[in-house]
Amino acid sequence: MTPEKPTTLVRGPVIVPRARRLMAMPTTETLRAHDPLQCIIPPHMLERLAESGHPDLAGWARESMMRSIEARAIRETARVAPRLYASASPDGGKHRLVYDAGGSFDLPGRLVRGEGDPDNGDMAVREAYRYSGTVWDYLKKVHSRNSLDDQGMTLSCCVHVGRNYSNAFWDGSRMGFGDGDGILFRRFTRSIEVVAHELAHGVIAFSSDLRYFGESGALNEHFGDVFGVMVRQWKRRQEANAGDWTIGSELLVKASTRRALRDLSAPGTAYRDDPFLGDDPQPAHWDDRYRGDADNGGVHINSGIPNHAFYRAAIELGGYSWETLGEAWYQALQLLKPDSRFQDCAEITERETARQYGIRSREVRAVRRGWRAVGIVV
Repeated sequence: MTPEKPTTLVRGPVIVPRARRLMAMPTTETLRAHDPLQCIIPPHMLERLAESGHPDLAGWARESMMRSIEARAIRETARVAPRLYASASPDGGKHRLVYDAGGSFDLPGRLVRGEGDPDNGDMAVREAYRYSGTVWDYLKKVHSRNSLDDQGMTLSCCVHVGRNYSNAFWDGSRMGFGDGDGILFRRFTRSIEVVAHELAHGVIAFSSDLRYFGESGALNEHFGDVFGVMVRQWKRRQEANAGDWTIGSELLVKASTRRALRDLSAPGTAYRDDPFLGDDPQPAHWDDRYRGDADNGGVHINSGIPNHAFYRAAIELGGYSWETLGEAWYQALQLLKPDSRFQDCAEITERETARQYGIRSREVRAVRRGWRAVGIVV
């Protein structure tokens, strides 16, 4: 095992001063003034929880939002020069390190499992180790990619981050997982597609590095969701027509008003009239897109539009999504620019599909119809 030196939300030359943690609990308006970290739980969810009447959930949501602000500064520095923050595998192959933060935010914490080490009996450690390995295997076997950076980057995961912390994040060099609040969210290592989604942000950073605002930011979230779903379907050998198209269903404490965080098959239906979360705001069509400035210009909200385009194309084609469309989407990610928009993604995914199957193929027709169904005309 190759341990990392413990830090206090510090990575490389950047130091996030503790003074940023306001002496008093921050208000929701204060938190809205900052860009969020690329977490699996979007800011509009946390904002609603922060304003809820539940005394514990409100306080924990504000704390989660504040921690995201601190970690965001670290991630932004890693985004500018990501290879400075990539730790290479000692032998160039699969290499996982799992740390236990012990309920703190001083990351990475104590190294508890390295590549090839036996199970230590901690379920969060087991899930982080197993699912990050599945992501590595998927990238290698399906896309011939050697880890996130294609150069054998070590996959580092930190579990038991914070107390009652309801989020998972990628900070530019490693994953962080909270254990949830036990009221609305359970531990965040439970969901393989959530682990894959967050690690996909690493792949994005080493590929097109889509800017995290507006349409390019929504595409950033879109690729995270798509690769999260494909990794889960690949692991379970599920065909598109019988596969699970939700994100994060395992994270939620079950209730009749909530099924998941997002649903690619039916954006806007993952939760409805929920006493804590309200209504799912994701649109499935360009005409209904969010046009405001919150959520970094709707990155988590408007990702429902390209998500549904992918879903429609995959369902029309049937078979395994990672075989029919996965390579075209993966190659498109290498070709997109940081400021690319939905139209760019539609054009490039159609072109890559044509390159793979032929310009008059049923695959190209399915991709074109998928994008047209959500109002993006190629």
